[in-house]
Amino acid sequence: MKIRNISLLNFRNYSKLSLELGDNMNIFVGDNAQGKTNILESIVVLALTKSHRVGSYPNIIQYNKEKCKISGVVKNNKIITKLNIEMTEDTKRLSINNTNINKISDYISNLNVIIFTPEDIDIIKGSPNVRRNLLNIQLSQLSREYLKTYNEYNRLLKTRNEYLKRLFITESTDTSYLDVLTEKFIEKAVYIYQKRKEYIDMVNLHINDFFQDISDYEKISIKYVPNIPLDDYEYETIRKKLKHILKKNYKKELNYGMTVYGPHRDDFTFNYNDKDLRVFGSQGQQKLAVLSFKLSEISIFNDITNTLPILLLDDIFGELDIKKRNKLLKLITNYDIQSIITTTDLKNIQKRYLKNADIYHVVDGKVERRLNNE
Repeated sequence: MKIRNISLLNFRNYSKLSLELGDNMNIFVGDNAQGKTNILESIVVLALTKSHRVGSYPNIIQYNKEKCKISGVVKNNKIITKLNIEMTEDTKRLSINNTNINKISDYISNLNVIIFTPEDIDIIKGSPNVRRNLLNIQLSQLSREYLKTYNEYNRLLKTRNEYLKRLFITESTDTSYLDVLTEKFIEKAVYIYQKRKEYIDMVNLHINDFFQDISDYEKISIKYVPNIPLDDYEYETIRKKLKHILKKNYKKELNYGMTVYGPHRDDFTFNYNDKDLRVFGSQGQQKLAVLSFKLSEISIFNDITNTLPILLLDDIFGELDIKKRNKLLKLITNYDIQSIITTTDLKNIQKRYLKNADIYHVVDGKVERRLNNE
């Protein structure tokens, strides 16, 4: 999968921008606050319909403008797809090949991205919600069925919570409607538990190799921590376990006015030498672990979809020493993957990795492509 070009209108600091991108490595060079990260962000929004930056929407719309627009042309094998997203403060309009799309689940997965940023250290240090969000984003790109089921689960969760509050306030003992909600809730929950466990297992097939290739460290792994005790992820086993726990804790949930058990409270941990990296790892090891997690997703996308996602790396060279930078670039060039990288400089980068790269200079929202012989 490659994004051939991207066009921006009133997005962040870009009133108007049109870029042709190379099929391999694209490097955007410039000082901080010039607009490099905004280019990466626009690709994320085009892919996922939302930014990876927390609380950014509707701030992505340029000041004093009513709307912004992002367009891009994606080539996946021999199929060309034109994507478009138009956003106002209150609305989003999506289209594929000039046909309006009403459901996000019908839009996502036409452009698959993996992004690493300096803020990704929060994946280890932050709340479980950060880690769940990561799983949901990647699984939604891999499977429209997951995204559809996850959205249905959230609607059932909201309805179930509201009904628990109503039962508590009215002191009603009639739980027949709650029982119906609970059965549907459990059905969606079991699917999510299974898919998340499968995904974590796939990450563990690759993460240690990337971790070792970049850092010479080893024995990194991910442990899935569901909200209920599970040793067996067979459908009926999970269904019975969750049903039993919900029934046993009915009064507890009634008093809280919310659903306490389910995949909306899942977590996962990074372990280094069988110890929780959040507690026992250095910040450098934590960043490398997250980067290795993201790189593992390349192989997963390839295995499941038979195509490679687009790799977005924001200020990655500032996060790595010289040796690790070049090891990372070697890994990237070994894949037939399109990467888009931002950096403040190209110092100490081996020329062989820059030889076939498309390099752009970014100054105050203006982007100029550098010729390879410059």
